[in-house]
Amino acid sequence: MTEPNEDRLANLPVPLFATVMGTSGLALAWRAGETSWGGPAVASTGLTWLATVLFVVLLSAYTSKFLQYRRQVIDEFRHPVKLNFFPAISISLILLAILWRPDAPEFAKVLWIVGALAHIILTLVAMGRWIGHHPVAIEHINPAWFIPVVGNILLPIGGIPLGFVELSWFFFSIGLVFWLVLMTLVFYRFIFHDPLPERMMPTLVIVLAPPSVGFLSWIALQGGVDAPGRILYYVGAFLFLLLLTRIPAFLRLPFFLSWWAYSFPVAAFTVATLELGMRLDLPLMETAGVVLLALTTVLILGLANLTLRAARAGRICVPD
Repeated sequence: MTEPNEDRLANLPVPLFATVMGTSGLALAWRAGETSWGGPAVASTGLTWLATVLFVVLLSAYTSKFLQYRRQVIDEFRHPVKLNFFPAISISLILLAILWRPDAPEFAKVLWIVGALAHIILTLVAMGRWIGHHPVAIEHINPAWFIPVVGNILLPIGGIPLGFVELSWFFFSIGLVFWLVLMTLVFYRFIFHDPLPERMMPTLVIVLAPPSVGFLSWIALQGGVDAPGRILYYVGAFLFLLLLTRIPAFLRLPFFLSWWAYSFPVAAFTVATLELGMRLDLPLMETAGVVLLALTTVLILGLANLTLRAARAGRICVPD
């Protein structure tokens, strides 16, 4: 007879790594806020450690799942939707590299290299699956497709300060161009086909991440805010306003782990807003950034609370 703990390990979902992305995003948002008002880096440091511990725990658990239930992991990797969540692992490494760079640059460099290598491999696997196999069903297209390909746009934020200039341009170029391609496909699905199922509806917020992260990467590459940077930010601002109109629909959804898709994109837009305000000396933007920081903190604390309650109720790590 299978033990309950073994059942839970066998059903450990790879989208759980979105919790690391959300926690890391909140740490980056607090770091930007602390820089903006000149306060000590207390909250961001604590959140950095929390994100690191969370990543180690989840990676250890998922490694155990791979060793004991390899067939389940292979099935996830071959799944047309679940495959797109595996790059959350490599993105988590890249985010941790960004967070640790000021205090432990050599450690951050290792994290960045491993994360970049893993991410480009996962990008090639995902894109190879899209173009090298039978036609993809339209219902499988969703904003989670951004994770493997557009996730590349994140790498310059850590890569430029660590000295990986040309590699940063390489990854940024991939993320930017294929963001436009995938944005077209995703909106085609939204407009002309059935809406996303309830479980996937929170992934709609992922569309906010590419322009927000793209703005941060662009200013890292260029050293300042210029016209392309403004375009990226204000596209993100428009998408943020568009998503606000969907809040009533989001609030009617039952809790799924996919709710964590809200976390990192909102945190990224918060960081982008604070950065724009500081770099252009725009008090209104800095104030908006502080408000967004408060809302992001409440959001992620709420997600953590709902996740823990769901885990206690036995609704996490169960068969789909």
